[in-house]
Amino acid sequence: MSEERKQTEKFSSLTLPRASEAAPLTARSARTSAVDSDWLTEDTQTSRSTEVSIDLPSQLHEAGQPHRALLTVVNGFNAGQVFRLEQRETIIGRGRDVHVRMDDAGVSRQHTLVARSHDGRFFVEDMESTNGTFVAGERILARTELQPGDQIQVGPNVLLTFLVIDESAEALARQLYESSTRDALTGAFNRKYLMERLSAEVTYAARHKAYLTVVLFDLDHFKLVNDTYGHLAGDTVLKSVALEVNRKIRTEDVLTRYGGEEFVVLVRSIEHNNVALFAERLRRAVERLVIPVDGFEVRATISIGVASLHECQGEVSVDALLLLADERLYRAKSLGRNRVVS
Repeated sequence: MSEERKQTEKFSSLTLPRASEAAPLTARSARTSAVDSDWLTEDTQTSRSTEVSIDLPSQLHEAGQPHRALLTVVNGFNAGQVFRLEQRETIIGRGRDVHVRMDDAGVSRQHTLVARSHDGRFFVEDMESTNGTFVAGERILARTELQPGDQIQVGPNVLLTFLVIDESAEALARQLYESSTRDALTGAFNRKYLMERLSAEVTYAARHKAYLTVVLFDLDHFKLVNDTYGHLAGDTVLKSVALEVNRKIRTEDVLTRYGGEEFVVLVRSIEHNNVALFAERLRRAVERLVIPVDGFEVRATISIGVASLHECQGEVSVDALLLLADERLYRAKSLGRNRVVS
């Protein structure tokens, strides 16, 4: 990297506190009991972020066409995801309150800072992370200016590209990411994403003795809905149930369509008993749903199997965790459906 690229600038607005490496999830769980409590209450509504469109400085405009500064994820299960750099200061990390959240064991809670100066230039800075921040393959020790096309490595595994592109190119990039990771019907993440995500989470949880639980649920008597009202009605029921469950989970939880009428919610950092209580809350929420379909009111119920990684005997793996959840789901159905087995 050239000496010119390594020069630093000071901005009076950059007064963010430094954060050290995040503690293992087991250690953090004691400090998040209040959050767990809120998560288990009936009235909890997940606050999901919404995009706010703003103009970037004039240096990023050409011929009247607004251009956006973005970070795109190059690798891992987040590959293709797009983050717009709208703030003066954007924090990348694994923590819950960062702007660009990377669920990777090698990423610190607050890992990397990307700052925009008053004249529209962008700079990257490591936030005293454990595993470092790299630009163009070199570990940065001071604030470093970014150029379009630069690749930022956050820790050992996560690679992002800094881009300045126009609005239509950004929209295309987002569409490509959504189509590669989302189920087209329900909007939940797809099975491919689940398996990649679970693989990373199982590795991390096993290494750090952290809580990791899957909630596997299946719509009861779904074939009867299709036979009675038609497949379009069945699609409406699937979408309505997925939407209701997605409203109830935390931002960091992951809802995926596992196949057909089966879904999985991936839950980190919460002990098994609390996840079982939360699964019961999901069951009740779906049971209360009234789904209008062609002038009829359709109701649905779900059967749920809950399994945590620490319960797996012998092999600790994605397959073992899902198999245990599936066995408990089958038991819930054999006991009469519309219940939770944990």
